[in-house]
Amino acid sequence: MATLPALLYLVSAVCFIMALRGLSHPESAQTGLKFGAGGMALAIATTLFLPVVQSYWWIICGVAIGGSIGVVIAKKIDMTALPQLVAAFHSLVGLAAVFVAAAAFYNPESYGIGMMGDIKTGSLIEMALGAAIGAITFTGSIIAWGKLQGTISGKPVTFPAQHAINLGLFGLLVFLILMLCTTQAPFFFWAVIGLAFLLGVLIIIPIGGADMPVIVSMLNSYSGWAAAGIGFTLHNNLLIITGALVGSSGAILSYIMCKGMNRSFLNVILGGFGGDSAGGDGGADMGDRNAKIGSAEDAAFIMKNASKVIIVPGYGMAVAQAQHVLREMADKMKEEGIDVSYAIHPVAGRMPGHMNVLLAEANVPYDEVFELEDINRDFAQADVVYVIGANDITNPAAKQDSSSPIYGMPVLDVDKAKTVLFVKRSLGSGYAGIDNPLFYADNTYMLLGDAKAVTEDVVKAFE
Repeated sequence: MATLPALLYLVSAVCFIMALRGLSHPESAQTGLKFGAGGMALAIATTLFLPVVQSYWWIICGVAIGGSIGVVIAKKIDMTALPQLVAAFHSLVGLAAVFVAAAAFYNPESYGIGMMGDIKTGSLIEMALGAAIGAITFTGSIIAWGKLQGTISGKPVTFPAQHAINLGLFGLLVFLILMLCTTQAPFFFWAVIGLAFLLGVLIIIPIGGADMPVIVSMLNSYSGWAAAGIGFTLHNNLLIITGALVGSSGAILSYIMCKGMNRSFLNVILGGFGGDSAGGDGGADMGDRNAKIGSAEDAAFIMKNASKVIIVPGYGMAVAQAQHVLREMADKMKEEGIDVSYAIHPVAGRMPGHMNVLLAEANVPYDEVFELEDINRDFAQADVVYVIGANDITNPAAKQDSSSPIYGMPVLDVDKAKTVLFVKRSLGSGYAGIDNPLFYADNTYMLLGDAKAVTEDVVKAFE
């Protein structure tokens, strides 16, 4: 009988691998989700029927409460709030790792790792690492949630000798883990967790809002490694495999996101650029520069006479929930025989794949959506680029101004198009807190206002 749970766990692990494979592309994402849900259901059912489970009362209560909360959140959550929801869920994974480590520390006999005060050294190291990473994930994710939700400023919060202090605290954390393994005293166990909670705050608080997509994927990786560490404590192979899958995929995604910003992972962790997304209100006149303010009628006329239009969505589109009317506008153009495509920057929005998810929700055909490296060369042949709610990812200062905080970051070359229609609430700065010279270019028309309202007006003008 012992081989049956192992076999079912193996099937679950394969399902999780297939889920990751499916989630790598929007077309197969739903299939990937089904594999993931099926694998998790099988893993839970297998665990519930293990001989070590002696009572189902607390398990049933926990599943009922947690499941009910999950259903309510899933039904009510807005698509724009998904990034902070993901960050919040990461925090719960981290906290769960801390709770499991505490349970194992105070009742090691139940986990087969020794007795209180005489726990195996290897198990103590696994337990301490899992708990520390989980604690860092918990408070770090809470800070990330606050920055994404707007309850905490998106601006970096820095203080003197910040990096030296963080480095010293990491050294102290290693010392406390060594003391825990040596003495097995509860004081050192909770000191490790308390210090890890503090480090989670100190690591994330100095990171600016523009780096949040990287942070979300990084915290995803942390939660996976925390789960893997606790899997060793529980002697649960599936938890080890699942944690390793989540941890490694999150780390790879973080690398991809950093590459998309032309920044090293260390640069992000040591404190990135970023500011409040609202920016300043701005005005049509800024020094000796004047922005051309266009209207919906102007935009409709220009696009009707175009043969190729590229749409660049950004976080402003997500906030305004403009994806559906944007697709309606694209359909109008296609009826006129206009070639329409979408350009996605890897760090557009507040989490990896944010724009892809929103466009998929609006049933935008997958073959019309292109990543930066696949479409950047096409901007020079485009008659019109319709930028809706994006800013930093189109800022030519990243290529032209070596003093700019985003210098070297790959951006969409929208400035090379014949005409740029830029939909934005104001001429204020973007999430990185810097001005965009594209607003004042000769080939740019600013369409100021709510992204959804402006695009609706353009659709009416088409009609």
